[in-house]
Amino acid sequence: MTRLPKSEHTSRPWRIHELTRDFRVEDVWALPTPGGPDDFPRLVERMVAGDPARTSSRAARALWATRWKLGELLGWDDSDSGLGSRVPTLRDRLPQDLRERPGPAFEALPFTSLYQLDDEFAAEVANRTMHGLMHLGWVRDGDGYRGQMAVLVKPNGLLGEAYMAAIRPFRHLIVYPAGIRQIDREWRARTGAPA
Repeated sequence: MTRLPKSEHTSRPWRIHELTRDFRVEDVWALPTPGGPDDFPRLVERMVAGDPARTSSRAARALWATRWKLGELLGWDDSDSGLGSRVPTLRDRLPQDLRERPGPAFEALPFTSLYQLDDEFAAEVANRTMHGLMHLGWVRDGDGYRGQMAVLVKPNGLLGEAYMAAIRPFRHLIVYPAGIRQIDREWRARTGAPA
């Protein structure tokens, strides 16, 4: 599990840069998903099928449950706070070639896929606290490839800034490490790679 400098995302020629000049890069992570040049769709499939309520980490499950309950109580996730109501979807910014390459639908997380290319995938989410993006890339790593995940955000005013600051230590110490360990286990199980 490796957290990367933000430049590992910003220095690459990703198409997402065309859409996100008003977003900031919050986190960049190397994913333990070694593979070949054609394995990126497997990573995307795994990510859209992910359900934080089923993670093996009790601490991460508890944090997700707390977040969903707070969102319900405080109205953070109400229908008038998301995509198409509080903020326009980034699909409106997509050039035609990306509009023609939509990604798969998420099963449990409230993300909406924007596009999927051979080595790049993007999805967005919005609520009362922020407008966020998950970007996956397939990057060279030695003789092979691996996944890389970047999280980009546009906080919603002071509430959004406070929220992002408050959850930062939990994301870095519990949520992302647990999620990345889960990805590692599932990837090894699918590929038969040793532990």
